[in-house]
Amino acid sequence: MKIFNSAQMRELDRYTIEHEPVKSIDLMERAARAVSRELISRWSSDTPVVVFAGPGNNGGDALAVSRLLLEQGYQVITFLFNISGSLSADCAEMRQRLLDRRDNQLTEVTQEFDPPHLDEGTLVVDGLFGSGLNKPLAGGFASLVKYINAAGAPVASIDVPSGLMTEDNTYNVRANVIRATLTLTFQHTKLAFLFAENQQFIGELHVLDIGLSREGTDKIDAQYTLTNRSDVAALLRPRDPFAHKGQMGRALIVAGSYGMAGAAALCTKACLRTGAGKVTVHTPKRNAAILQNLVPEAVLHMDREETFFSEPVPTDDYQALAIGPGLGVGEQTGIAMIAQLRRAQCPVVADADALNILAAKHAWMQQLPKGIILTPHAKELDRMEGLCVDSYERLTKARHLAERLHGYIVLKGHYTAICMPDGHVVFNSTGNAGMATAGSGDVLTGIICGLLARGYQQREACVLGVYLHGLAGDLAASDLGEESLIASDIIQYLPKAFKEIADHR
Repeated sequence: MKIFNSAQMRELDRYTIEHEPVKSIDLMERAARAVSRELISRWSSDTPVVVFAGPGNNGGDALAVSRLLLEQGYQVITFLFNISGSLSADCAEMRQRLLDRRDNQLTEVTQEFDPPHLDEGTLVVDGLFGSGLNKPLAGGFASLVKYINAAGAPVASIDVPSGLMTEDNTYNVRANVIRATLTLTFQHTKLAFLFAENQQFIGELHVLDIGLSREGTDKIDAQYTLTNRSDVAALLRPRDPFAHKGQMGRALIVAGSYGMAGAAALCTKACLRTGAGKVTVHTPKRNAAILQNLVPEAVLHMDREETFFSEPVPTDDYQALAIGPGLGVGEQTGIAMIAQLRRAQCPVVADADALNILAAKHAWMQQLPKGIILTPHAKELDRMEGLCVDSYERLTKARHLAERLHGYIVLKGHYTAICMPDGHVVFNSTGNAGMATAGSGDVLTGIICGLLARGYQQREACVLGVYLHGLAGDLAASDLGEESLIASDIIQYLPKAFKEIADHR
């Protein structure tokens, strides 16, 4: 699914109007009917409804919803805010259609506003401002938002909770944003909906199909996309029935200081479960017995040191390298780590302590090989690129870092963002809060490394790997619950995740 900005959504609306063809007022009616159907399915007709409509097309949607709910026997009170005396053409038309009903109960606010009583039994429909908002709400509208938020009534926002901008809310006034119970957005999700700090405003999100042009959607280039099962199924390669382990790829994993053998084991086992033909793990000597027991399928390659990684390993015989899980950040380890990356002759994924070392030795970033995959969580990226105010700023820095390195930044989170060297960003749609557990990132590193070893290109390995990781977590949570999920559960459910994707082809 493409994620369009507000200007692109307007372009898609225009394309639909011109090429369907359909009148803009009829497209608005179509959208309002989709909203009304959703509201009717959730709230019975004995629920009192208060609709707040703004002067633009979002307000026109809201006025149409008012009329449609009245037609279904709902008691609806509507407030249209026309402070400047200028309504959009379609909003004005929807006002007239509502006025044509004798039971309209429409109040047009031009100066003074006497707010209605709102309580937990009242449904509020928010149609004040939609996706075109480009500055924080202030004055009377800010006061109205605060009044609605304080009432404790359920709020259904049309397209976007009023006050929230569709992309960058870094400098928004968050006290002046509607806290919706339900957000009914049109055709495509919005970038701002994918950020953790905005979830308090969105509530339950439902994307309504209002029949915008598929041809127009294909023609408009989007910087951001959200993966779905079909996208990922198209990436999955069938296994040659005559394949042997030498053809399934050889992976090298450099991981695990003494006391952190578990990180190395999780990464290695995930790599094996992803189908790599042979996996070698380079680790300090004292980890040998632990790894031999935990991952007997792996080949052990011992560092000369007892407790830490101290020397790079030749990569000529490997198709992929993963480095970082449980590695430690000692000075000698850091020197060996950057030497390992400089000498790598195969695709590389770096995580965990490899990122922490780079954050401490920022000049080393210039020595990273092109095409490298870095998999930071939010705090790791902040350590590497500087503290960020919010998720939009962090995403922007991750995107710029990918472009600067000519590499891939997998910014982990609820909607993990895969930033490509060409500036494109792919958001992942799988995963759950149960995966917020130690070792989950080590598993992801192993999965991506395994895919690289099998011959997937970096872009494919990132998109497929992150989706597999999240899907395995979802399957595990479905059986075990989120509360008790641990990283090794994700590995255990990888086979089922592969099967689900393969069955979707």
